[in-house]
Amino acid sequence: MSKKTTGAFTLPGESGYEALTLKLAERWGADVIRDSDGTKLSDEIINAGYGIYSTICIIRDHNEWASRNTDKLQQCFLITNPKVAVQDYLSIYLMEDFFAEQFKVNDSREAFKYWQVYDRTTGEEVPREQWNYERESGNVVITGIVPWHKYTVSFMVYRIWEEISMYNHTTNDWDKEHLMQIDPIYPETQAYLLNWMESWCQEHKETTVVRFTSLFYNFAWIWGSSERNRHLFSDWGSYDFTVSSRALDLFAKKAGYSLTAEDFVNGGKYRVSHIPANQRKLDWMAFINDFVIEFGKKLIDIVHKHDKLAYVFYDDSWVGMEPYNDRFQEFGFDGMIKCVFSGYEARMCSGIDVETHEIRLHPYLFPVGLGGLPTFKEGGDPTLDAKKYWINIRRALLREPIDRIGLGGYLHLVEPYPDFVEYIEKIANEFREMKELHQAGMPYQIKTKVAVLHSWGKLRSWTLSGHFHETYMHDLIHVNEALSGLPVEVQFIDFEDIRQGVLHDCDVVINAGSAGSAWSGGEHWNDHTFVDLLTKWVYEGGTFIGINQPSAIEGYDSFFRMAHILGVDEDTGARVVHGKWSYEVRDEHGLVPDEASITPKKGIYLTDGTAEVRHETDGHITLSTHAFGKGKGIYLSAFAFNWENTRLLLNLIRYAGEEYEETKYIPDNLYTECAYYPESNILVVINNSDQVQTTTIDTEFGKQTLELAPYDTVITKIGATNSVSS
Repeated sequence: MSKKTTGAFTLPGESGYEALTLKLAERWGADVIRDSDGTKLSDEIINAGYGIYSTICIIRDHNEWASRNTDKLQQCFLITNPKVAVQDYLSIYLMEDFFAEQFKVNDSREAFKYWQVYDRTTGEEVPREQWNYERESGNVVITGIVPWHKYTVSFMVYRIWEEISMYNHTTNDWDKEHLMQIDPIYPETQAYLLNWMESWCQEHKETTVVRFTSLFYNFAWIWGSSERNRHLFSDWGSYDFTVSSRALDLFAKKAGYSLTAEDFVNGGKYRVSHIPANQRKLDWMAFINDFVIEFGKKLIDIVHKHDKLAYVFYDDSWVGMEPYNDRFQEFGFDGMIKCVFSGYEARMCSGIDVETHEIRLHPYLFPVGLGGLPTFKEGGDPTLDAKKYWINIRRALLREPIDRIGLGGYLHLVEPYPDFVEYIEKIANEFREMKELHQAGMPYQIKTKVAVLHSWGKLRSWTLSGHFHETYMHDLIHVNEALSGLPVEVQFIDFEDIRQGVLHDCDVVINAGSAGSAWSGGEHWNDHTFVDLLTKWVYEGGTFIGINQPSAIEGYDSFFRMAHILGVDEDTGARVVHGKWSYEVRDEHGLVPDEASITPKKGIYLTDGTAEVRHETDGHITLSTHAFGKGKGIYLSAFAFNWENTRLLLNLIRYAGEEYEETKYIPDNLYTECAYYPESNILVVINNSDQVQTTTIDTEFGKQTLELAPYDTVITKIGATNSVSS
């Protein structure tokens, strides 16, 4: 068991449960108590000697003002499902597919000018004189159209129920008023919020940290009218919920051109983060970022004037405050809090330029989790959930430091689960030990440096557009999760970075994703400059690792633009009658662990027969290596995060960097990982499995053999006989 320590832990308190709150604060070593959405802290808790985080969501909890200023509610564009015309006119009910408790049609004169009707069969906009909105029925009637063509209406709506409140409300079966969200793009809203912030700080003298639940604009989360498809669209990286007629007008004035509804709804696909952004979207993002920084700083300045710290919760209404934007520091935030399910989310938080980095652990103290499965209710096992989350987060925390951890939600829910209380105590003590190790110095890393290449680059370091369970279908999120706990230096680059010479500081470039996606690169590969620079870099000794459909785009002699480096390409149908090179599968280096599984991709073939096939599944090439000059190309047909494939990725990186024969601080048991802190001679070994594992680690002080219980952590001083098992 880890030694008992205190501090660096934020506990959710709850009025009415004072004894429980203070008991667990002591047991878990908390130094801060916070409130949660829908809870209050009593005087007994406030005056108990702990730091106090007060949670505010600056754009909600203002229903009285919002009810008097409904034209200042936040808005967005929606698009109807395509309807087929069977005659020369068509009537479309706008709200047929949308959750009526979330949206209300905005048919004001200012908004109406941005509505659009499209013939989706031809892709052409229907002229304004051919359609009309019937306010009483809520229908748009289109006339003079072509039978058998499909039509859509894009229209503006007010969002009348703030999405996170809506989720918390429905998840916890609350019977209370729906909270609306107000839009600070309007001068009247800004004046109200500045006065509100000033009054709030004066009224909450006990608060030491103002914990902004993000800032102004939520990620896009569109709910449907049918429970069979309640979540129509969700993208944690989307800017779709920043739209209003005023914002569009201000943008046009600043940018010199106007955006339309189609720029946002994109024919019903919306401008998801998973496709490369066009210049119009990038211009809009920059416009929103400028506004959020400008007004956000005014609120933070008020907090600082009252001698309080300002922390921000990254999730929820984070849009417009990109933490890896070069301007992020202008806000003046003192700390960043990140909700984490996975290791890559912890790494995302640790790399942000603020003084304090805090992660919110899972499971949340809610009856059910985000996926709807029971947690703190009958059928749930919150202790097992906590263990599974912790083993992924723990390995990332060994690589890069986090300053604080904590929980969120409703503390009374833990009362029937003493084993959960005990496990959180274990985690808290274990975390504080790891934090101390980082304070002594950074852990050992291999020499090979890795860069992950995609369209977003540094701006979206360590993320795609949400949590793991929302983006699991993308190879790159699995790669990020594997990398988050490996002893490897990682940076995220975009295509312009290549033009600016970033490759000089990289040994390995990973490009993973489906053709046309932001992660593979899409239209960026039309610029041969990037192909030229990468080709030269590989020839001089670099390694390009391509996964799934790397560098893929139609219109050239090869589907993969880097096929000449990889030695393989994908046949999309044009080569079905062409001959194929035969090959033998040889993995003389033992790159692929016996337990590894790689999903095959049909159509992968050798371009000239010189690539070495290292692994195949059902007759399909799944892993190949190809020498090119002093460097090499490596192709993987897919990558799914598990412990076997994580070791495979580490093997490939070591092989690429000519470090494969160096086994120092690489456990021989792939279900275990380690971190060595040379400044303090401390070795930390973790068991990522639910089974007892024995592992041997080659160190500069000789081989260390340890037995680890399921999910165990062992902290030992190299050369000493004493060790601590957590």
